[in-house]
Amino acid sequence: MTEKTFASQADLDEKKTSFIKLSDNAYAYTAEGDPNSGVIIGDDSVMVIDTTATPLMAQALIKHIRGVTDLPIKYVVLSHYHAVRVLGASAYFAEGAEQIIASKGTYELIVERGAQDMQSEIERFPRLFAGVESVPGLSWPTMVFDREMTIFMGKLEVKLAHIGMGHTKGDTIAWIPSQKICFSGDLVEYGAAAYTGDAQLEEWPHTLEALRALGAEKLVPGRGEALVTPQQVNEGIDYTKDFVTTLLDSAKEAVAQNMSLSETMAHVRSKMDPKFRHVFIYEHCLPFDVTRAYDEAKGIKHPRIWTAERDKEMWHALQA
Repeated sequence: MTEKTFASQADLDEKKTSFIKLSDNAYAYTAEGDPNSGVIIGDDSVMVIDTTATPLMAQALIKHIRGVTDLPIKYVVLSHYHAVRVLGASAYFAEGAEQIIASKGTYELIVERGAQDMQSEIERFPRLFAGVESVPGLSWPTMVFDREMTIFMGKLEVKLAHIGMGHTKGDTIAWIPSQKICFSGDLVEYGAAAYTGDAQLEEWPHTLEALRALGAEKLVPGRGEALVTPQQVNEGIDYTKDFVTTLLDSAKEAVAQNMSLSETMAHVRSKMDPKFRHVFIYEHCLPFDVTRAYDEAKGIKHPRIWTAERDKEMWHALQA
């Protein structure tokens, strides 16, 4: 019998990318369920939210940016610490980057588990790490904030904020108040599974409601299409909330019945599959999601560190 590999290792088809104008100052870079990036163009500089996985992969986004402006890409924002979001950061130094900005929580996670995450993700996502040899190492913030900071890009005000825990303990959003445009990182997904292997699942729905309270009229999720109406923004928030709530609630039910991890997987699938099995990266995410939900339901508040070895042990156990 041939042993199954990670679902992501078999996902080798290139995705169609889109560079979508949201306003004169904001663009979404999306790719059919791959990680999204955001671009904000101010009067005197450019900000990129999430860098892609490698400097080589970042060149495609930089080419789009250079198609609309020659201003320096001064700011690079890390919405969280995951390698697939941040390891392309070095590409932007040649484009004028002066600051790599992250929340305190994200910085702490890079210190604690950045190296392990880097190895783990590179092994899981061969397609997304094309040109991995161009990665010089971990992407370290040069500027760290606690809860909120404001940057004026000329006259354009941009707020960076950690409004609560969810996808990780350090999630950062970028917000243009004057245009009600939000870049949420993986706090919001749309038409894709939420990866919750490092999540704070109990807090995530509350953070989503804090995000909803901003009143965003357009939102770029971590994965999926850009949400370009208030109705779509609410649908994206509702979708993500349903995903993480169904996951944790069903894991709690399993733990209450003293189910094993593999039994919990079956129980969670019975609740999740009818609603989500058709969405992008569902089969890849679910083993990690169930493992984290199982831990949290058993009282493990701080997510255990994923290593390449732990990835394989978990995957093999659940495929047995």
